[in-house]
Amino acid sequence: MTKLDATLTMLKDLTDAKGIPGNEREPREVMKKYISEYADEVTTDGLGSLIAKKTGKEGGPKIMVAGHLDEVGFMITNIDDKGFLRFQTVGGWWSQVMLAQRVTIVTNKGELTGIIGSKPPHILSPEARKKPVDIKDMFIDIGASSREEAQGWGVKPGDMVVPYFEFTVMNNEKMLLAKAWDNRIGCAIAIDVLKELKDADHPNVVYGVGTVQEEVGLRGARTSAQKIEPDIAFGVDVGIAGDTPGVTEKEALSKMGKGPQIILYDASMVSHKGLRDLVTDTADELNIPYQFDAVPGGGTDSGAIHLTHNGVPALSITIATRYIHSHAAMLHRDDYENAVKLIAEVIKRLDRETVDRITFN
Repeated sequence: MTKLDATLTMLKDLTDAKGIPGNEREPREVMKKYISEYADEVTTDGLGSLIAKKTGKEGGPKIMVAGHLDEVGFMITNIDDKGFLRFQTVGGWWSQVMLAQRVTIVTNKGELTGIIGSKPPHILSPEARKKPVDIKDMFIDIGASSREEAQGWGVKPGDMVVPYFEFTVMNNEKMLLAKAWDNRIGCAIAIDVLKELKDADHPNVVYGVGTVQEEVGLRGARTSAQKIEPDIAFGVDVGIAGDTPGVTEKEALSKMGKGPQIILYDASMVSHKGLRDLVTDTADELNIPYQFDAVPGGGTDSGAIHLTHNGVPALSITIATRYIHSHAAMLHRDDYENAVKLIAEVIKRLDRETVDRITFN
């Protein structure tokens, strides 16, 4: 196994943490541990989003860099009399990636291992076998023989269930495989942007934010932005990698390792032109690679942030990632490091005059 350096250790800690929407305490504590070293103060809003503040120039423009703490997962809704667990998806799931996968149930008495099951194909009709199993027909098996036994182990409705997966550095050590890249990579970028600015001269006040409940409607982005009232915002998240077999460039343009994605358009936001131009001009000047993408479906925290208060110029910067919203996703370390470098360099240029100029561009 590859020896983990400090960055990989942080990424492992962040992705190993368990936190579906509404249950973000564990990833928030991990993010707080790492970001506190680079922040002047760390607070939370009323929903639980983490806000780390670093002042470069008192009274300067407020710059928000937001990744979301939550990951897609499940919630227990019912325990049947045989001890099988019924569940609700929390965040978007495709039924085809769920069956026979290992999960962790987080109870007040500790963690339990479970597996997602359904009726076996051997007893289905030939027609039924060809169809994907409906999520409503799936259950979680924890090896209990009755409702009472499951309850005795601490299981109760409302408990969080998360995918189980081991953080893995691939043979190509730039390729990193883990659960919850969506969106612990955004949290890592927020941490490392503050780290990059630790001893730097920057003409503004930077907020590294870990938002809650993004996967169920960009909720923590809204409340944290109301608290911060930023002048400029970056939503950092995962994006679609279009470099796997069968995907055409018409469907998805981006390739892993070719730089962070500058999102031109998604279902939640038309990217702010002035901010987008500043970001790409900075990248061109410093030879930082980037790629453009447009995502007609879906959105990021930027979609909520840009609508707060008087409106906030915002841009989504994402990392091309394979297999998101499944048990394990893969991304490229260079894209992550280039995203950190690019955002930090742009922040150094965001003085009051520049913010005023691009706001109305």
